[in-house]
Amino acid sequence: MALTHVTAAPAVLLASSLSLWAAAAAPPADLAEIQKAGTLRVLVVDGSPAFFALGKGVDPGFDRELLDGFAALHKLRVMPVEAPTWNALVPGLLEGRADVIAGGVTVTPAREKQIDFSGEVFPTRNVVVTRQPHRIVASLDQLRAERVGTIKGSSMAEVIASLGLPASNVDDGLVSGGAPAALRKGRITATVSGIEDAFLYQRADPAIQIGMFVGPAGSLAFGVRKDSPKLRAALDEYVANVRRTPTWSRLVLKYFGNQAPDLLKKARQ
Repeated sequence: MALTHVTAAPAVLLASSLSLWAAAAAPPADLAEIQKAGTLRVLVVDGSPAFFALGKGVDPGFDRELLDGFAALHKLRVMPVEAPTWNALVPGLLEGRADVIAGGVTVTPAREKQIDFSGEVFPTRNVVVTRQPHRIVASLDQLRAERVGTIKGSSMAEVIASLGLPASNVDDGLVSGGAPAALRKGRITATVSGIEDAFLYQRADPAIQIGMFVGPAGSLAFGVRKDSPKLRAALDEYVANVRRTPTWSRLVLKYFGNQAPDLLKKARQ
């Protein structure tokens, strides 16, 4: 199946997403049931607009454009459902509040024990981010001396916990998308983020600095329940085909800028 473009769908009102989260969960559904309903419910956290924007009048986001194309192929309508926190994504999916989780979701061993993931949607690797005039963190010893911010329940919180940093130096009370403001205000002196987020931070604020890599290269992907193998297989096929066309590179440049391809290659090394 060859793909040459991704069809964008109109943004859905945020109020509609919120009401869906409050509504009763639906029974588990695989691709056939989803097609019969005509709607692909996608659970996301507000705060990653480069991947999935919930507001009106903005670009839909990397993941949203891919899912819009997938939905058009299968004659579906994408219906965003906003999760209150990152920690609610996997439980919300398992409860049947959505069919897919998206929006820059990192594949982690803890998550893979509970749900399945599609093939890689976007490569990632964690980096340490600081802001001038503070230093660039180049070693784990330096990081241990920083006030490190993260979001409770996120994959970044898991990474930071694995580094054995002093608990008193970790602030896990940040909100989604709140790291740049926390750095600017001095609430924290460093954070660990995916390189895709770090690049966006730097584009918005030239004082942001990207330091050492933390851990191996990883993947962002779409998450589905383990009882939805046909949906996962269809997403795998679609993503694999898109990555063989200019569409994937076009979306990378659109949402992450001209330097993103080189940064991603460096992260893979």
